Amino acid sequence: MNLFETVAAHAAAMRLPLYAVTVTSVARRADAALLSLHWHGFFRRTPLNMPGVELPPRPVAQSIARLDMSGERPDTLEQALLEAAWQLGAWDLERVVRPAWWRLGAPAAEVSEALRAFGYADEEDAANAKGDMREHTMAQVPDREEMLREAGRRGYVRWLFRPRKCGIWSAVPDDADDTLDSTGGRTLPCPVVPSPARATVPQRTVYRLGRASAWVLVRD
Repeated sequence: MNLFETVAAHAAAMRLPLYAVTVTSVARRADAALLSLHWHGFFRRTPLNMPGVELPPRPVAQSIARLDMSGERPDTLEQALLEAAWQLGAWDLERVVRPAWWRLGAPAAEVSEALRAFGYADEEDAANAKGDMREHTMAQVPDREEMLREAGRRGYVRWLFRPRKCGIWSAVPDDADDTLDSTGGRTLPCPVVPSPARATVPQRTVYRLGRASAWVLVRD
């Protein structure tokens, strides 16, 4: 599995900088996951021009694709994510493990976070998943609604990194990161290895990829 090539190919096709890359999988399910590419850009909702009427631009929808991992080892996905984040110059890779949220008394914020992890803007969005979703997502996942329901009962894992290469973060100076090359990325091998997670216990793990050897002085 080469997520770096997948992300780079989509970025080249879209000709837009990435804000973030996320991957979500159902807890204790190793055969599939959702890859979401979050773009930084805007478009006009309609090509019509109306004299005297200014139509506000809309954010470019995130792209969602299904990752087929049938037959892969359990740690293959996280290793591929670490390598992609490393090559794309991300400062870190975050992994969060969340419990099932379809339960009595689940906090609204927890439900909202879960819906966003699977590419839905809100509960109404999820309820109308078979409708026109192009304003929020560009999805190629027929069983995304089924994965959402399954995660509601079992919990899920979500990974996130913000790429410098192919991303909007390349415009932010980061002279302190000694690991970056002239393109804002890095070459393999990635020195960071996956750490096992307990899928039933809520937790947050941050893999630090960037490294700074110089002190940064901040004046009050």
